[in-house]
Amino acid sequence: MNIAIAGTGYVGLVTAACLADKGHSVTCVDVNAEKIRLLNDGAIPIYEPGLEPLIERNRARLRFATDDKEAYREAEVIMIAVGTPPLPDGSVRLNDVWEVLRRIALTAERDCLVAIKSTVPVGTGDEAARFLAEHARHRVRFDVVSNPEFLSQGTAVRDTLQAPRIVLGVDSDRAERAMKELYAPFALPYVVTDRKSAEMIKYAANVFLALKISYINEIANVCELTGADIEAVAEGIGMDPRIGRRFLRAGVGYGGSCLPKDANALYALAASYGYSLKTVWAAIDVNEKQKWKLIDKARSYIGDFRNQTVAVLGAAFKPGTDDVRESPALANIEWLIAEGANVRVWDPAALGHVARRFGDAVVCCQTIEDAIRNADVCLIFTEWPAVLQFDLGRYKALMNTPLVVDGRNCYDVKQAAAAGLIYESIGRPLAGGALGVSLHAPVTTQGETEGGR
Repeated sequence: MNIAIAGTGYVGLVTAACLADKGHSVTCVDVNAEKIRLLNDGAIPIYEPGLEPLIERNRARLRFATDDKEAYREAEVIMIAVGTPPLPDGSVRLNDVWEVLRRIALTAERDCLVAIKSTVPVGTGDEAARFLAEHARHRVRFDVVSNPEFLSQGTAVRDTLQAPRIVLGVDSDRAERAMKELYAPFALPYVVTDRKSAEMIKYAANVFLALKISYINEIANVCELTGADIEAVAEGIGMDPRIGRRFLRAGVGYGGSCLPKDANALYALAASYGYSLKTVWAAIDVNEKQKWKLIDKARSYIGDFRNQTVAVLGAAFKPGTDDVRESPALANIEWLIAEGANVRVWDPAALGHVARRFGDAVVCCQTIEDAIRNADVCLIFTEWPAVLQFDLGRYKALMNTPLVVDGRNCYDVKQAAAAGLIYESIGRPLAGGALGVSLHAPVTTQGETEGGR
């Protein structure tokens, strides 16, 4: 099929490459001329494992252009995969979606499907169908489909090619048949429903994951108070098939472009109808507080961060991506700078984003050793393989004080103690040292920490 995709971000570019790999002819359109130039020159503007070889293998079936008129004019399917960034009230900005719809109405010259992959509020597809019907320049029929994506950054190619389901929100047999023809080479199960239900499936799925993460983080906090071990607790409850093990890793909270935005958007959507989603608000609140856990733990030892050297391992919100949107690490780096700390940051993929955001206020390090050398404390925010495999003895050898505060539970507590570390993690016993004993300055209480931030 002849497909046009508006947007070359994570969703648009990965979807385009996977559709081309299944034999379709795909034109990617973006208003960012520099991004299109890079793609035509063979460069990939995002960090996503497996994407570059997939694009290279399918160059003959992939085009990258800024001219949407040529792309949309004869397309059988036009997919909208542009951003829907958050607004201050938690709702999302749909300007880019509506601009693409306007351009489609002006340029499409044949009957076509318009599939909305962008995450949009419930009811957007119905509004889009009315808009296209009213503003079409040529005598064409548009079928609008809600076709949400469920890919995760770092595993986006696999998540697209081996998705557990394809959700199709349609209002006609014609649209259903055409979308099933499009996805037939994937040989995946379908959920076929109306547009509003498909849009809600996207929000409900993502926000459930946010709830699960916030829940296990709260249990981890109680484990710290009671002396239980969150790793054992998560294993025990995760073996129940009704619960499952995924998304039960305690840490410093969720980030990225999806879960925070979607949780706020779903809460705002319900509020617009006069309904308060209390569980969703609780997840949002827990996540906001959780991202400060490492600072709170470190202040039990350091107290005042002024002139202290702090190593930050990991800036991306998770391993396998360079995305720093809503990353707990960035909020903590900003706070540390404001407190007068000397901050060194290591990340194998996201240092460019860190340098652009903080400039000379931080030192970007190419190796973990450079980041921790002579550091007074090390804060771990991202469980990159290099962190997981790092020799624990190197912390003791290189740091001024071997204080490691781990927000992703990367290491075995007993091994950390044996290596001579003062090792704090999330929801697990302390290794080495004595909790509450300051190493550099008077201890600041939890209440003072919260207020000072």
